Amino acid sequence: MKRVTISLCAAALLFSAPAFAETIRIVVPFAAGGPVDQLARVLAHELGPQLNADVVVENKGGAGGALGSETVARAAPDGRTMLLASLGSQVISPVLKPPAGYEPVKGFEPVMLVGSVSTLLVVSPKLGVSSLKEVIDKAKAGQKMTYGSAGPGTTMNIAGELLNASAGTKISHVPYRGAAPAINDLLGGHVDMLNADFPVLLPMIKANTVKAVALFGPERSPLLPEIPTTKELGLPDVVMENWYGIFLPAGTPKDVADKLEKALFKVVELPAVKERFAANGMHDTLGSAAFKARLAKEFPYWQDTIKKLGIAGE
Repeated sequence: MKRVTISLCAAALLFSAPAFAETIRIVVPFAAGGPVDQLARVLAHELGPQLNADVVVENKGGAGGALGSETVARAAPDGRTMLLASLGSQVISPVLKPPAGYEPVKGFEPVMLVGSVSTLLVVSPKLGVSSLKEVIDKAKAGQKMTYGSAGPGTTMNIAGELLNASAGTKISHVPYRGAAPAINDLLGGHVDMLNADFPVLLPMIKANTVKAVALFGPERSPLLPEIPTTKELGLPDVVMENWYGIFLPAGTPKDVADKLEKALFKVVELPAVKERFAANGMHDTLGSAAFKARLAKEFPYWQDTIKKLGIAGE
């Protein structure tokens, strides 16, 4: 009996042991449950077998993404800690408030732009409009209107002010502490409109609880082919596309970064992942070289644009 018990205990220990010896973490600079966190969990699930490691997600929100970003910037450059950041956390937040604990450009090694999502301008049915032209006409005629955002300096706020600047309107900004309360007030008719990421708004558009009037992107989406882009509507400067990218700490050896990039490309090509990306309107995966080139344009563009719009963060 003792031998049997010992054998069973040994077997239990064997099968309860971690599948892989190495643990790699994806740091998300936001709280759990948001779009960045959800994407991180998809990547973590599929990356493990590709890297022969346990890949875990660590949420470290706060300071507009700065706390999580600093954690990765200060981590050992050994490939065991990566950051999944967004345009807002990696570019716009540092432009509005330069971080003291890390360098947003030199502190990281860009590995992959996993994907981009366009944003949509949606309006409350109570506003009684069905197009962006009607929104602009009402605003110019003197009707007081409001747009909600997740707070000062967020992409939602910037998108609203891009519209005001390009269309010559004065739609008032109503800031909230996060996108969820802003959307709730839109559904309740307390604000007239807002701009947010495609995946967040799509279910409400399909349910006819909000009305989409314009895509703030360069091309129409196959998920909503009837919705025109701001470029088509004569507002080519009104573009707001959020992206999600993987970064490693600066100084990570090239062979380590290359290995991760190859593994990520394998993940995004998996049929189940491609299907999920398509369902959320995500597009334009970029490798390391192309991502670096894009970032080199993003920082000066948003520095200039935010200054011109007169936007300040909290």
